[in-house]
Amino acid sequence: MSAESCILTTKDFTILEVMRDRCLGREDPLALLLKRKLDSALVVFRDDVPANVATLSSRVNFSVNGGERDTRVISDGNMSAPVGLFLPISNPRGLALLGLIEGQEFCFTDPDRVERRVMLEQVLYQPEAVRREKEAMSGLSRPSTRKPVLRLVHSAGGAVRQPVPAGPEGFDDPGPSAA
Repeated sequence: MSAESCILTTKDFTILEVMRDRCLGREDPLALLLKRKLDSALVVFRDDVPANVATLSSRVNFSVNGGERDTRVISDGNMSAPVGLFLPISNPRGLALLGLIEGQEFCFTDPDRVERRVMLEQVLYQPEAVRREKEAMSGLSRPSTRKPVLRLVHSAGGAVRQPVPAGPEGFDDPGPSAA
């Protein structure tokens, strides 16, 4: 993978496409970042995304320009509480982190024309990986060896079917209001 590439789930890719479509033009500070992310993305199903990739709702450790390590949850909206826990993808740092693999960097110029280098240090929690683990623990990911629990009923005790009376229009169905 090149330094510019990223791995996005189908859901994450779709959300970024919608964000790009809603951009206000070239003046939008996220327009160029969105284009770079979408153009370089390898799109995978949520079951196929590696556990060391930052996806939406992942809790990650990262640093900016080699500075102090920060921990945030990547979110798709502006979260108001608790303050400092979420990093929305509407923020250039959040968008830069989305789709990165542990150890990978993404460089961009912020609205103040300052070069930023965001490095994903560690994915502490990824919802897709946790989902796969839960399925593996409960046995849902492998074929079942148990017999089916359903029982096929061939008749309802020998009841005789009654013809449905037809009204003057040919069908006497009172509709959902009669229920």
